[in-house]
Amino acid sequence: MKRAKKVLSLISNIHYLKLIFRSLLFCTALGCHILDLFTEHNYLMDIFSDRPIVFRIIWAVFIVEIALRFFPSRLESMGCQKQFKRNFKPRETEKTDVITHKKYSAIIVAAVTVAVAAIIGGLYYAGIINEEIIFIICLFFSIVDMVCILFFCPFQEWMMKNKCCVTCQIYNWDYPMMFLPLIFIKNFYTWSLLGMSLALVIEWEVLKKLYPERFLEKSNCSLSCENCREKLCSHKTSLKRFLSKVRAHMRKN
Repeated sequence: MKRAKKVLSLISNIHYLKLIFRSLLFCTALGCHILDLFTEHNYLMDIFSDRPIVFRIIWAVFIVEIALRFFPSRLESMGCQKQFKRNFKPRETEKTDVITHKKYSAIIVAAVTVAVAAIIGGLYYAGIINEEIIFIICLFFSIVDMVCILFFCPFQEWMMKNKCCVTCQIYNWDYPMMFLPLIFIKNFYTWSLLGMSLALVIEWEVLKKLYPERFLEKSNCSLSCENCREKLCSHKTSLKRFLSKVRAHMRKN
């Protein structure tokens, strides 16, 4: 019998589109930077010129993405929507059973994020990289964000140990993790991106403190596997299965 063909969920399709779009943005910005090296123009980051077109388009795209996260949406993963009241379906759970997430794991993730940004800042002030490179690095991080959701997440596997993206306790940390290096580029566009990202995390953490039961599968039925409509974990599971077969084949040979 033929296996039933798997149909990607709406959320999966949106994430694949984001991956493609962000990859195109990254390639465009990188192309502009390479062009800068061979011309006298600065097509990407010269905020004071008359044509920072690519930069402004990229800024507008991410500002809209971040702004939409502040509100409930069916076009976003439950991973970044569980803080809203409408997505809370309580279980029969005693109040004492509702515990907070692993704080030490989150602190480790925060420390790694700050350390990476500090290294980038050190390279910048040492004159090894410039503002264009920092911005291109941030765009690369935006691609990594989609890879973490769809294929492999080191934060999930090595630090947070969460079951899947839906139960992730730091889901809305993604934009600050992408844009923290922008703190070294002092202009309205970069700091507004970073400011909006940090505001999103503040909202997330405040709601987590006020309503911890919304963030845990043991107290919120919306986060359970049986109620999941996204099936984002299937991509990671398929990749693990494929890599396992490859390793087994290599051992045989």
